[in-house]
Amino acid sequence: MADSADSRDRMTLILFSGEMDKAMAAFTLANTAASMGKRVTIFFTFWGINAIRKDMPTAGRGWMRWMLGRMNRGGSRNLPLSRFNMLGLGPWMMSKLMRESRVTPLEESIQTAKEMGVHLVACTMSMGVMGIAKEHLIPEVEDFAGAAAYLGDASQSGINLFI
Repeated sequence: MADSADSRDRMTLILFSGEMDKAMAAFTLANTAASMGKRVTIFFTFWGINAIRKDMPTAGRGWMRWMLGRMNRGGSRNLPLSRFNMLGLGPWMMSKLMRESRVTPLEESIQTAKEMGVHLVACTMSMGVMGIAKEHLIPEVEDFAGAAAYLGDASQSGINLFI
């Protein structure tokens, strides 16, 4: 275990949710922490992987993965809102309101995170279950790992968040 001075300089986040507003919160916190000099890791698991998927359907082995890939396109521009999704109208409205308020869009926040050294890690177990291959993810994802790797990083971090 690292000493407390080291752990204060590290932060981990688990992004479990595949919803636009929650992904925005995760990247806002990650980018803010990185700007404060913290070493930040975001671990994307289950629906959270949608935030780092390319805008394309997956075609995993078996009819259930194929069906899941067709119903769940992924891509940061396709994420629903956690509330008031309104059959897709909600994310469009929220994006418009964010532009008017000069809030950085999710796609740009992902780029900023990469430029600031935020470590983006995709959960290999979730990828396998959902039939997602490495080529289905955006190039900013630099690592693929399981829960044990996340827990090792989290045990060395002063801030651990679950979104």
